[in-house]
Amino acid sequence: MLVKADKVACAGAGICAVTAPDVFGIGEDFQVIVLNAHPDSSLSAEVEAAVLYCPHQALTASTE
Repeated sequence: MLVKADKVACAGAGICAVTAPDVFGIGEDFQVIVLNAHPDSSLSAEVEAAVLYCPHQALTASTE
């Protein structure tokens, strides 16, 4: 899985960091930080939920 974040689209809601804290964080500028661009398959449900619930569609996850 490959995870990407669009910092321009991100509004800093933080849902991603709460939903998938091993993959996403929030920086000092309140923008998303991808902590793990290639998460293990055991985190796929959390990543998919973060992508789904991002209010600004700033996240993507795809199979490589």
